Amino acid sequence: MKINYKAIVFAAAALVFAGCKKYVDIKTQGNLVPNQTINYRYLLNNTSAFETNPNLFDMASDDINITDATQVSSLTGSLSYNYYVASYTWQPVFYPVGSTSENDLNWNASYAVILNCNTIINELPNSDGTDQEKAALTAEAKVHRADAYLALVNAYAKPYNAATAGTDLGLPLLTTQTVSQSLKRASVQQIYNQILDDLTSSISALPNTQAYNTLPSKASAYAELARCYLYMSNYAEANKYADLALSLRNTLNDLGAITAITSTNYPRRAADPEVILSKITQGGTMAFTPTAFKLSDELLTLLGTADQRYNLFTVPGATIGTGYTGRFFYKERAIGETRNVGPSVPEMMLIKAEYFARNNDAANAMLWVNRLRQKRFKPADYVALTATSPADALTKVIEERRREFFGRMLRWWDMRRLKNEAAFQKTYTKTFNGTTYTLTPNSDRYVFPIAQSLINFNPELEPNP
Repeated sequence: MKINYKAIVFAAAALVFAGCKKYVDIKTQGNLVPNQTINYRYLLNNTSAFETNPNLFDMASDDINITDATQVSSLTGSLSYNYYVASYTWQPVFYPVGSTSENDLNWNASYAVILNCNTIINELPNSDGTDQEKAALTAEAKVHRADAYLALVNAYAKPYNAATAGTDLGLPLLTTQTVSQSLKRASVQQIYNQILDDLTSSISALPNTQAYNTLPSKASAYAELARCYLYMSNYAEANKYADLALSLRNTLNDLGAITAITSTNYPRRAADPEVILSKITQGGTMAFTPTAFKLSDELLTLLGTADQRYNLFTVPGATIGTGYTGRFFYKERAIGETRNVGPSVPEMMLIKAEYFARNNDAANAMLWVNRLRQKRFKPADYVALTATSPADALTKVIEERRREFFGRMLRWWDMRRLKNEAAFQKTYTKTFNGTTYTLTPNSDRYVFPIAQSLINFNPELEPNP
């Protein structure tokens, strides 16, 4: 079956996202002319059309533990929060058909990014700029498209497994902007192949760095490749590209020198030296009631009260609202902008640490962990971590990833990729509104459901189990 994928897949996103409106302007209103290369620069500068990632990952992770009756009541009192509750409790349906919340805004937003990228990649060859100009803009669009597909495949498809990736259902693979196109799902392997091809083919045309972190650079492409290979369990390639990213971007913020973070004393996302490519979650900040992230006791114990990530990025529940207890993720509210979920300097450092731990080099693994931790404590509180073996080093690397990335989506990605490794395999439980929910290592719930409303419009779009 062939369908108008712009009209169906992107319809909801077009109403919300400035990027899609800009696309409509190019096509119908005459404000921008497709054959002028400079106008694709303007489109890429419209960061709202390219920054969005899904917002479901943190809720599904074990970093979040919603127990306050006030928050439970607020989240269950409106269907607009059904996606939050459903992802938090690992439900088979997030978007009930016939409800006011039947559309998956995460799916729509990410495919809107892909639509904008396809527009640029497909139309630039016929524009009036130089080959160098067109190659540079095409490269930026490819990095954004790769990031969008990497986020989507880690939401709506099984974790990468080399033995089954060729047959596991992936995503609709859309790389052109024709109005009639099949939404039959490509395999997980085909999606990862596209991501790798987009990133590797973009590198030569990209600048080493950009004036703003919202614009892709060589460092961005390298970092995205490092992230991609990590989730393919190809640790050697992940380490290789993490090295290349760090050769261009390697500055850490010294949290030990800060007593409190504000919008004036902490770097803005677009200029934060730790951010290699700025990406934000659909819907913006989650730091206000009722969607604020209450952090689990397990995570808080792992952090410890001497860690500046605890002191600077979390607050008592009373700061969030009346009836809220425990500790909540607060970085977004403190600095006044949505958290970055794109690749970062700390992520590259911990990818290298994991590579060494998995290659029986505990000393170098801990060297990279401690290089990060030195900037996460006040000097008087810092104590270097040690490992008794490579296996112990790997455990400490994974724990450090959890400390560093809470509230920034990667814990769920890690839960997915580690669920079949004996050292990290576990059954997770959450109790919400009096009901206990369980996530076993072999559960289908590690893959988010595709909205039934999308499947109803597009019968060839196979559902997840």
